[in-house]
Amino acid sequence: MARSIRPAPRRPAGQAPVRRPGPPKAPPAAPRLILFNKPFDVLTQFSGGDGRATLKDFIPVPGVYPAGRLDRDSEGLLLLTSDGRLQARIADPQHKLAKTYWVQVEGEPDEEQLARLREGVTLNDGPTRPAEVQRLPEPELWPRDPPVRFRKSVPTAWLELTIREGRNRQVRRMTAAVGLPTLRLVRVRIGPWSLDGLAPGEWKEVPARL
Repeated sequence: MARSIRPAPRRPAGQAPVRRPGPPKAPPAAPRLILFNKPFDVLTQFSGGDGRATLKDFIPVPGVYPAGRLDRDSEGLLLLTSDGRLQARIADPQHKLAKTYWVQVEGEPDEEQLARLREGVTLNDGPTRPAEVQRLPEPELWPRDPPVRFRKSVPTAWLELTIREGRNRQVRRMTAAVGLPTLRLVRVRIGPWSLDGLAPGEWKEVPARL
């Protein structure tokens, strides 16, 4: 015997369809912001590395990504966040977020060289914005591993240099352009965040806001 198929009952005109509640949605994860003291020779990436240390060797936090970069041979403050908008605000040069570095240079800076940095110097990709720069007494920093190679016949000096751009290896190129090659470069501040209290390889989480 053939089975008859009954049509679905019709909904009266104008009556809204019945919506059955689905499973409750999980609330969005709170944005995260991490301050990390990147050691020398660590790559600012989580994958690859070809045998070199990367961020995954230090930061066991899923879903965060670097906001900007710090060269392999540079040290100091690196920010990581899970918030795409915050990441863009930190990394995008148009927001002119100040970045402060302690720079050990080869040679004794004179006022003419410092003035050129303050005015902005011309690099192969165009002139830089003016930098804030001043002589700095030798700071109390952790020993670098491996140590910086010095030339015994050439003195060195420390500068505190603040820029509001983010070109590739910009600080090193700026000091070289005025005759002061960089030997060691440590980023100590980005906007309102500083390196205070963090030893190399250490990180801490702070409120994700700017």
